[in-house]
Amino acid sequence: MSKAVLSAMVRPLIEQHLPAGIDAHWFMSADEAKAEIVDADIAWVDLNDPAAMREVVSAGTKLKWLSTIYAGLDHFPVEQLAAQGTVVTNGVGINTIAVAEYAVLGMLSLAKGYADVVRSADKAEWLQASPGVVELYETKALVIGYGAIGRAIGARLEGFGVEVTGVARTARPAEGIIGADDWQTRIGEFDWIILAMPATDETEAMFGAAELEAMKKDAFLVNIARGSCVDQDALVSALQDKAIAGAFLDVVTPEPLPANHVLWTLPNVQLSMHLSGRAQSKMFARSAELFIKNTHAWVNEEPLTNRVDLSLGY
Repeated sequence: MSKAVLSAMVRPLIEQHLPAGIDAHWFMSADEAKAEIVDADIAWVDLNDPAAMREVVSAGTKLKWLSTIYAGLDHFPVEQLAAQGTVVTNGVGINTIAVAEYAVLGMLSLAKGYADVVRSADKAEWLQASPGVVELYETKALVIGYGAIGRAIGARLEGFGVEVTGVARTARPAEGIIGADDWQTRIGEFDWIILAMPATDETEAMFGAAELEAMKKDAFLVNIARGSCVDQDALVSALQDKAIAGAFLDVVTPEPLPANHVLWTLPNVQLSMHLSGRAQSKMFARSAELFIKNTHAWVNEEPLTNRVDLSLGY
């Protein structure tokens, strides 16, 4: 029998589908989760507070399997989990559609200056000209991080006539995908730079002053990855100096962004407050379905879906 620590929020979705061999313990708070996880074999303890979640998971020193709906593991004690041999499965695929749609939304909004349209509408001001006149058609986009979300963005952009180049760890030229060491020298070719990579030590501040300087002056940056993937001070400077056309930022550092932060005030920035993955009604249903599938695989000693390579962090 495997002890599993699970949120009471998903209990109605999964309890009746759990296989024999799973002894479920339901928690209502971080304190309850921390108390229960000490001797647990399995845990799904996603919390809204990243610090609390890290504290809870750190107490699970006997965990054999940790499940999370998040794609990235930046909120987890990865080194500890690797050292104790915990298998980790993530939520790749759960938010793919919503995040990909949000990336395209951001691009369209930047292209048409739609934030200014909304501001004018709020003031009942009738505009005579569009604040933005860029067409996505026949532009070029570089999608850095061509995993599930990156590929979904690419597929949607192709429908707009955008020429898409993906960046992955291994180059696949026949598919229009370049390698992780090849994109820096090509930044200046693109109208759109879209960040969709996982947050790891490798990607910390990966897009910095040099990369921003290499962008075309009329190019846009779209970040739906993590705020930590960008040197935010360098980005603010580039935006203030209008060294790039603008940015759509679903993610920033820190989150929530302080009310007095300069990013709120820049006219060439649109912020969406890390809502991309939440802009859907199916997240919990998809998460529950994946967890149930994996619990059956677990008790049958079969491979788990979305198993993470802890040495890479994704």
